[in-house]
Amino acid sequence: MLESQNVEYKSSWRDEYLKWICGFANAQGGRLYIGIDDDGNVCGVSNIKKLLEDIPNKIQTCLGIVTEINKRERGGLEYIEIVVNPSSFPVSYHGEFHYRSGATKQQLTGIALSDFIMKKMGVRWEDAVVEGICVDDLDAESFKIFRREALKSNRMSPEDLNISNEELLEKFHLMSDGKLKRSAVMLFYSDPSVIQNGSYVKIGRFTNAVDLQYQDTIEDSLIKIADKVIDLIFLKYLKAKITYEHDRRVETYPYARVAIREAVYNAIIHNCYMFGTPIQIRVENETIIISNQCFLPEGWTAETLMKAHQSNPYNPNIANVFYRAGYIENWGRGVEKICDACKELGAELPRYEILGNGVRIFFKALKSALIDEKTTNVQENVGINVGINVGINEQSVIKMISENANISAKEVAEKLAITVRQAERIFAQLKQKKLIERKGARKNGYWQIVKIA
Repeated sequence: MLESQNVEYKSSWRDEYLKWICGFANAQGGRLYIGIDDDGNVCGVSNIKKLLEDIPNKIQTCLGIVTEINKRERGGLEYIEIVVNPSSFPVSYHGEFHYRSGATKQQLTGIALSDFIMKKMGVRWEDAVVEGICVDDLDAESFKIFRREALKSNRMSPEDLNISNEELLEKFHLMSDGKLKRSAVMLFYSDPSVIQNGSYVKIGRFTNAVDLQYQDTIEDSLIKIADKVIDLIFLKYLKAKITYEHDRRVETYPYARVAIREAVYNAIIHNCYMFGTPIQIRVENETIIISNQCFLPEGWTAETLMKAHQSNPYNPNIANVFYRAGYIENWGRGVEKICDACKELGAELPRYEILGNGVRIFFKALKSALIDEKTTNVQENVGINVGINVGINEQSVIKMISENANISAKEVAEKLAITVRQAERIFAQLKQKKLIERKGARKNGYWQIVKIA
């Protein structure tokens, strides 16, 4: 039998092997054999009687646990088997916490240690209560968005939603003894960075590996981030290829919107916010990379993520609210939904990569939907003067007007993650450049794109 997650061989005993026993106890348990070499061959121990007395005492004194110690024999040679059961509480060796992962022992430190201890004690980071923030401090617009989306998704009835914000939070177990949990603040408070730095989403447009063209930082409640981030990606960072079928305008994006949406929302609900690292969305010429920090379940790999697997969210409270809002699927179907959307578009399946605690998913663009950036832009697509210099946000607004002539500055602000004042300024600039004009009254009018004569 080879060394594995639950088996370790040592030719002779050293007190430092108490760390290995500590690692087994903190993980899934295991067996440590003394008197067997790395290849699984019995080499025996000469002082077995003394070791059978010393080892149990050292384990109990240094680790505070009791293990089963057995004398075994094979081919006339005696060896020791130490059977370690998984511990229901954290076990330390001289203040160090060790953990068995795969066929190796790791010493837990920093955030990994905090996460381990909380899980062993039955506490999650998102469940801790927050002092100084009450229900009345939460963002009313975030609750409004949640109720709208939960009703639209048919995952909650009008009766379920026609309750106070506090009752809604209690319903989702987002409060404890009248105090808000971290999950409630992350979901519904306009500035969750007050409880954890890095609680935001960052998007960047790159022409290559290092050259950043422009970027956005979306700092808001997780509900409002979810409501605006996908529109921002597809309106500002991506361009659709325009074709016509029987005089019907067809827009084809190089990425499946459903797939990108699911991947971004998965990053939000599985993110380990303790790291203080924002969720990052990197848009390159032919690739989108979505990354977040996470502790995957024991034994999970990048291959596991691409196969059918059970639902095991890192932040179950946040995940439950996102599910009720219709943002995510349940029962671990998220990756299946991502792959189905890519297949339907005709694009390659995504690829996961795990680096330490970093999880990244790579999407390859559909080549036939890519546009030559040097010769084509939004102005050409909607048939207006391309001789006028138009910025990224201005192009995004032109595209929005082409899709909805009644769009307001507030709606533009939400989609582009900017202020209403900035949106109004963009409208004014486009009017000044004679690219758009207002038709009708201020309240009942609409926008019209000025076409090339």
